[in-house]
Amino acid sequence: MAITYKNTVSETVAEDFRAATVFSKYGIDYCCKGNISIDEACERKNILTEDVMRDLKKSLASDSEKPVDFKSWKLSDLADYIENTHHQFIRERVPVIRQHLDKLVHVHGGRHPELHDVRRLFYESTDELDLHMRKEEQILFPRIRQLSMLQNGLPENGSWVPGMIMAPIRVMMAEHETEGDRFQQIDTLTGHYQPPADACNTYRVTFALLQEFENDLHLHIHLENNILFPGAMDMENEMLN
Repeated sequence: MAITYKNTVSETVAEDFRAATVFSKYGIDYCCKGNISIDEACERKNILTEDVMRDLKKSLASDSEKPVDFKSWKLSDLADYIENTHHQFIRERVPVIRQHLDKLVHVHGGRHPELHDVRRLFYESTDELDLHMRKEEQILFPRIRQLSMLQNGLPENGSWVPGMIMAPIRVMMAEHETEGDRFQQIDTLTGHYQPPADACNTYRVTFALLQEFENDLHLHIHLENNILFPGAMDMENEMLN
């Protein structure tokens, strides 16, 4: 893929995930709000498109190992991967981070009142993510697998109704944007996860865990918004035509 400033942010990252590091450097959202051109994204951030394009071309031309080409995967396999990797990651990390945040607020909340908001936002987000993942696992992902089997002429259970893919995808993408906005607030409140000078080890570990969680969520949402969901909608359109 020859990248130009007219390419969208999301399609650039979908082609080569190394681009995500560059966009993150400049604070450009590639997962929830990446459906705009690189040029427009730079204009909104008041940064030079030429600087971003230079860094993109340098990063993608480097000798570093090219990331996994998720675009080449079967959609059913990608849904399985998201479920087994990213959904599982969230379920493992949430209780750990909540415990750390509770302790942090108890010990440091007086001197750092912003921690109360960080904890509230994280609890709100992860409560919603739990419901969100269950809807994907129980409704959307099974429909994607069902449609994949139909397209490949394989036997499947249940009947197919037009719109069974597109309707829930619209809901999932709206929820992704909500959680992306929540974590943007957490990022701002924590000073981009930089602990203060008086931070203890628990403070530092908690911020590191939060940053790791957000980074994984960005990849998780990217795989769905920019690869799985567009592929599923294309597959449904093909079935309808």
